[in-house]
Amino acid sequence: SDSKKDHIISCCLCVSGMNAAVRATVRVGLYTGAKVYFVHEGYQGLVDGGDNIRPATWESVSMMLQLGGTVIGSARCKDFRSREGRMQAACNLVELGITNLCVIGGDGSLTGANEFRTEWSGLLADLVRAGKITDEQARKSSHLNIVGMVGSIDNDFCGTDMTIGTDSALHRIIEVVDAITTTAQSHQRTFILEVMGRHCGYLALVTALACGADWVFIPEMPPDEGWENHLCRRLTDQRARGSRLNVIIVAEGAISRDGKPITSDQIKKLVTDRLGFDTRTTILGHVQRGGTPSAFDRILGSRMGVEAVMALLEATPDTPACVVSLSGNQAVRLPLMECVQVTKDVTAAMAQGRFEDAIKLRGKSFENNWNTYKQLAHINPPDVKSNINVAIMNIGAPCAGMNAAVRAAVRMGIIQGHNMLAVHDGFDGLAHGQIEPITWTSVSGWTGKGGSMLGTKRTLPAKMLEEISQNIAKHNIHALVIIGGFEAYVGGLELVQAREKYEEMCIPMVVIPATVSNNVPGSDFSIGADTALNTITSTCDRIKQSAAGTKRRVFIVETMGGYCGYLATMAGLAAGADAAYIFEDKFNIKDLEMNVEHLVEKMKTTVKRGLILRNENCNANYTTDFIFNLYSEEGKGIFDCRKNVLGHMQQGGTPTPFDRNFGTKMGAKSVMWLTEKLKQCYRHGRIFANTPDSACVLGMKKRALTFQPLAELKADTDFEHRIPKTQWWLKIRPIMKILAKYDIKLDTSEHADMEHVLKKRSLLTK
Repeated sequence: SDSKKDHIISCCLCVSGMNAAVRATVRVGLYTGAKVYFVHEGYQGLVDGGDNIRPATWESVSMMLQLGGTVIGSARCKDFRSREGRMQAACNLVELGITNLCVIGGDGSLTGANEFRTEWSGLLADLVRAGKITDEQARKSSHLNIVGMVGSIDNDFCGTDMTIGTDSALHRIIEVVDAITTTAQSHQRTFILEVMGRHCGYLALVTALACGADWVFIPEMPPDEGWENHLCRRLTDQRARGSRLNVIIVAEGAISRDGKPITSDQIKKLVTDRLGFDTRTTILGHVQRGGTPSAFDRILGSRMGVEAVMALLEATPDTPACVVSLSGNQAVRLPLMECVQVTKDVTAAMAQGRFEDAIKLRGKSFENNWNTYKQLAHINPPDVKSNINVAIMNIGAPCAGMNAAVRAAVRMGIIQGHNMLAVHDGFDGLAHGQIEPITWTSVSGWTGKGGSMLGTKRTLPAKMLEEISQNIAKHNIHALVIIGGFEAYVGGLELVQAREKYEEMCIPMVVIPATVSNNVPGSDFSIGADTALNTITSTCDRIKQSAAGTKRRVFIVETMGGYCGYLATMAGLAAGADAAYIFEDKFNIKDLEMNVEHLVEKMKTTVKRGLILRNENCNANYTTDFIFNLYSEEGKGIFDCRKNVLGHMQQGGTPTPFDRNFGTKMGAKSVMWLTEKLKQCYRHGRIFANTPDSACVLGMKKRALTFQPLAELKADTDFEHRIPKTQWWLKIRPIMKILAKYDIKLDTSEHADMEHVLKKRSLLTK
C-alpha cells in the first residue's frame, strides 16, 4: 500500500555515528521507493510540526558521514510526555500520510516511541472526534510502525553488543589517556580519570582494559568492603615493581556496596593522604560525545540504517516494535520492549545489591570484558610455579594491537604460574635462539604501542625445522603462541605437518590473527584491521574535504590488503566511496565504464566530487595507474582526477580502542586455552600433543571467540591468493553500492529475524 511507502526519521539524542544511520536510512528508503521525511529537533519537531518535518533527498545527506552529532538536530521534549503533545504529533503525521517512524536514541526515546505506537488508534479516534482529521485520513493511517536504533555513548542498552556512538567515545577517551600517560610517566604521577556512565560502566571498563589501568570503579560491580586498603596496596605494589605511573578509571556513576557515590575527589584524597603520591584528576565530560565518528560507528550506523528500513517495510500490525542491533558481526532485530525491560532489570539488580546478576544481564560482551579485566589486574602471581615454559612470537608484517595481545598473554601466563619466553624476529628468532624470559613489568604500557615490540619477520619455518626443533628442546618450550597474519597461519600449519618427523613440535600451539589485511582463515576479524580502517577512513575524509572547494574532482585511492578486499570495502562504506575495486568481486571494462558514467551523472548534481577505492591486488591489468588514466580520459571536461597510494601508513599508528581490547581478550584467552590443553596432553611426566585440536586458530566467528584446528581450516583456504574462501563481509558490499546510488538488487534473503532477549532474564530471576 502507498501508506507503507512513507517513512520518517527522528533523532532524540546526539552521539557520533548518528549521521551515518540517518544517511543510510534516507538513501535506502528512497532506493525502495519510499518518501522519506526528516524530523528536525527530535520529538519537539514531531509535536511542533510545520517546517520541522521536511522531505529528505539523496543529496541532503551528502558529506555528513564524517560529522559528529546529528545534522537533523535533537532535543529533549516535555510536550511529547503529555497525551496532548502526542496527539498533536499524531495529527502532524496523519496530515502528511506518514505511518512509519524510525527513531534513533536511548532507551527513554525508544520507550516514548513505543508508547506513541500503543496509543496510536486512541489518538486517531480523539483527533477524529475533535474534527482535526477526517475518518478517511484515520482509515489510511490506521497503524503506526516503529523501528529503533540505539544511539548512546554509554552502551547501556541491553540486547546489543555496541550502540551507535560508543566506539567513537572510546576513541576520544583513549586519545586523552595516551596524552596523559606520557606526562604522568615523566613526573611519576597517579592519574584519576573520570569518564561518562551514570548507570553503566562500559566506557570505564573498556578504557581500563585498553590502557591497563590499575583500578576501575563501575556501578555494576562496586568494590568490596575495605577497598581503600586494597587500592593503596595495589598502587604501592605497582610502584615497587618499577612502574612510574598509576592510572585509575572511574565511571561517573561509581558506587560503594552500600550505594553511596564514589567520586574522583574522594579517591584523590585517599591516595594523597595515605600514600603521599602526586595525584591529578581529569574529568572528561562532554568531550566524549563529540568529534569525528570512528570507522566502526559509521559502518554500524550504515548497517543499522539499512536493517531499520527493511524492518519497517516488512512490519505488519502484529509485529512488535523492534530495535535493530548488533550481535558479534551479525545484524539482529530484537523486540524493543524486551530490551527496555532487561535494561530496567539491570538497574533493579544494582539497586537490590545483586551485582553478579547486573553484570550477566548487561550481556556476554560486558561479562567477558569484566572477567578479562579481573584476571589481568587483580591477582598476584602464584607462589607455586607450573614449570611450564610458554613462548610468544610475532610473525608477518607488524600491525597495531600485536603488543596488546603479547602483554595479555604474558601476564595471563604469569598468573597461571608459567614461565613466559619472548621469541624475537619470528621463526628466524626461534631457529637462531633469540629467546629470552619476559616478565610482568617488561610488558608494562604495551597496550598503547603500535607495531611489534618483539620484532617480526615474514620468514616461514619450513626450511629451518631442524634448528627450530633443537631450540624448542634446548629452551624446553612446552607451548607456543603465534601472533600474526597469513604467514602465522601457514607457519603454524608447517609446524603441525612437521610433527611426524620432529617430536619437539608435538606441543600445543595457538595462532592469534593479527594483520591489517584481515585475511586469516578461522576469524571474521584480525587484530590491527580496525586501526588500519580508521587510518584509511580519516585520510579519505581529508581527501574529500580538499575537493569540496575545487569541485568536479574524483580521487582514486589505493589501499593495502594483499588479495583481500576487506579494507577497501569497509573503508568504502565508512568514507562514502562511489566504488571499491577488489579481487573477490570480479570486474571488467564494462563495469569500469559504468562507474565512469555514474560519476559523470553525479557531477550534474550538487555533489561534485567522487571517491574510488582500489585494493592493491584487485586486478593485475587494471592497475591504479590504469584506472586513474581511464577516469582522467573519460572525465575530460567534466571532472579531473587525482590518485593517492596510502602505503605503509596503514600498518602504523597507535592501536584503536577496538584493537587494544580485542588483542587483550585474544591474548588472555589463548593462554587460558593452552593451560587446559597442557593438562590434557601431559602423559608420563612429559607434554605430548599431536592431535589436530592441539594446534588451533583463535578467531571471532559470528558471535563468539572460537578455537578451530589449523588442519581443518585448510579446506577453507585459497593458499595462492592468501585469503579464506568464505568471507562474511562480502554480503555488506551491496549496501555500499546502494548508498552510492547504484541501482542493484539488495539481497535480503539473509535478513535478520526477530530474536528474543528475555530467556536469559527469566533464568536469572528464577
